[in-house]
Amino acid sequence: MKPESLMMTHGYNPEWSEGAIKAPIFQTSTFVFKNAEEGKRFFAIAYGKMEKPLEEPMGLIYSRINNPNMQILEERMALYEGSDDAAIFESGMSGISTVMLSFLRPGDVLVFSNPTYGGTHHFIQHVLTDFGIKVYPFSSSVHPADIRKKLESDGVLDRVRLLYLETPANPTNELIDIQAWADFRDQLKSENINAKLAVDNTYMGPIWQKPLEFGADLVCYSATKFLNGHSDLIAGVVCGDKESMVAVKTMRTFIGNMAGPHTSWLLTRSIETLKLRMDRQGENAQKIVDWLLNHPKVTRVYFPGLESQGVEQVEIYKKQCLAPGAMVSFDVAGGEKTAFAILNKLKLIKLAVSLGSNESLAQHPYSMTHADVPDDVKESLNLTDAMIRLSVGIEDAEDIISDLAQAMG
Repeated sequence: MKPESLMMTHGYNPEWSEGAIKAPIFQTSTFVFKNAEEGKRFFAIAYGKMEKPLEEPMGLIYSRINNPNMQILEERMALYEGSDDAAIFESGMSGISTVMLSFLRPGDVLVFSNPTYGGTHHFIQHVLTDFGIKVYPFSSSVHPADIRKKLESDGVLDRVRLLYLETPANPTNELIDIQAWADFRDQLKSENINAKLAVDNTYMGPIWQKPLEFGADLVCYSATKFLNGHSDLIAGVVCGDKESMVAVKTMRTFIGNMAGPHTSWLLTRSIETLKLRMDRQGENAQKIVDWLLNHPKVTRVYFPGLESQGVEQVEIYKKQCLAPGAMVSFDVAGGEKTAFAILNKLKLIKLAVSLGSNESLAQHPYSMTHADVPDDVKESLNLTDAMIRLSVGIEDAEDIISDLAQAMG
């Protein structure tokens, strides 16, 4: 069966909870063992001292390690992503930062795509660097061979431990060729350089892009966005292969930033309707893009697959994306003044950050979500003060377009 069918039941047996069709919220900190021998075995499995028998469910110990709500959600997310395992976090940034802390140590090298989400950019440039980690940003036009030359020139190629991609990029919708970077990771491994490849798939997944199919080791999400879709929780998800996830989950256990039972329960509710919501959002986005392309005040539309994104970008889109998504950015004539005037006139579309929710949202990336990115870096990446970022919701497409029309005059 397809994942959207299994999201209703996978990983949960109603007999465990008085026949309840939906899993209850297991609002508890700790769990009772049947006997001392069971407690010993559960801890041995939890700390990797022994392998869990395949037919045996993970024993419950303490909600910092595991909880039924978190476990059900993780099993369903792994199913949706096609990964060996998944880990749920209290926020997207807690998931991203845990991945980076799992594989990077002082003196190591992180190679990452730019632009990236503002919080990720700040963590990399202002936190990791303070711990002595060397960082190498690159834009979508830069190929792995170019980065390799730079790393070799600086004498740090053998210190590369993590390749981190955000594709499509927030907010320019620039695509990065996941397969090309997976090949680079494999080259490094052939030279005994143990690097991991992680991809932030928040804009696309797990419906419109499958990074693991193109060689990624790990996939990161701000689950606050499309995965939740209701603007009522903060959460993050990381999915990946068994070896990588052991490292991530071990780090999570001791940092203690796993999601609680209520957040896990809410997110489990949300992913039941994920495909329905994202299908509708994608259909709406395409109609809005077609309208924007013909508006006289719009000087450029940033959307995967458009010819204006460039030949190489279109080729990457055809290769690795199943659909263009529901995130639309566009430039308007007149810069920030015009962009602000439009944002201030919106009625149906809400002026707010975040993305991927049921309701349509619009914001000004240059001065809001990416305010911490240096201006010269933003402008070099086509992130100008003329840009508006639109997260398309599930409202009627014509109503969204009418709201844009009245705001743009």
